[in-house]
Amino acid sequence: MQVLKSITNQKMAWSLAEIAEATGLSLNFLRYEERRGNIKSVRFGRRVLILNDEMRRYLTEGSVGGQSLESGISNE
Repeated sequence: MQVLKSITNQKMAWSLAEIAEATGLSLNFLRYEERRGNIKSVRFGRRVLILNDEMRRYLTEGSVGGQSLESGISNE
């Protein structure tokens, strides 16, 4: 019973509008990133959803000019 309760309380996917509201990133920027393939999405009809793991990956790694932020940082 505890596992079922845990699963139903966890958000599995986010809309781009929800991510924009939660992060402060603009909806247009997030749509652009999704179209470029920097944010992987799943589609259900016209609805675009970002899975929770993908949202965390994107927010952790980021994207600048199609490259991960981590790859552009030097340790000089």
